[in-house]
Amino acid sequence: MTVLRALIVGLALLLATGTSRAADPRLVPDVSSRAIDIQYSFTGEELLLFGAILYPGQRLPDDRADIVVVLKGPVRPIILREKRRVAGIWVNASSIRLRTTPGFYAIGSSRPIDKLVDERTAAIFELGLDNLSMSPTGFSEAQKLERFEAGLIDLYQRQGLFVQNPGAVEITEGVLYRARIPVPARVPVGTYRAETYLISRGRVLAVAARDVQIRKAGFERFVALAAEHHGFLYGLAAVTLSLLLGYVASAIFRRR
Repeated sequence: MTVLRALIVGLALLLATGTSRAADPRLVPDVSSRAIDIQYSFTGEELLLFGAILYPGQRLPDDRADIVVVLKGPVRPIILREKRRVAGIWVNASSIRLRTTPGFYAIGSSRPIDKLVDERTAAIFELGLDNLSMSPTGFSEAQKLERFEAGLIDLYQRQGLFVQNPGAVEITEGVLYRARIPVPARVPVGTYRAETYLISRGRVLAVAARDVQIRKAGFERFVALAAEHHGFLYGLAAVTLSLLLGYVASAIFRRR
């Protein structure tokens, strides 16, 4: 979460709830794993987001609250290019740069988002794929920005990197909640935020978050660190290994 978004969310939460009141419930969230290791055999994982809603005086209100969970990260800049066919050849016709695009975004809720909050609140807290703020660089026409963002969302949805699942959150006795978030094999490494929102009567009553690390492990981690910290030596070793394997393969075929 960027500093700017943290300030916006904090201000929005303050405005939505007014001053902190003892009558408002609070969240006690957790995740099944604070770190996910990616190795050569990694085929994906399922992350469990769970916790409890603590009501003042241990009394459940007549109107039970709803829960929305979000897992997203890492935020990174990305350049999108649009291809068009000109004289039978596909060429890059237009491009746009987005500064705050999450590499992964999954949202689950106890009910559909549009049944819980209005469009303004959903946009402030970035609840739902249509409400992601990707911060384009420079001036872009609204139609062009919408077209590129829709294309990116569609691509990431087909790759399993963007997931939206209303009804994924189960609430037991109005107190305990849980939701399962699928983490695909091609998920990018980095720091993720598991966010939980407590919503009632269109208001966000509480927000809580936990960090989740997704990292490479074993030989994959060694290779990734070598490429990051020793780029020249890594490139030299890669070229040398390619030449050596090519020489060995040619020698084998000559003998045949």
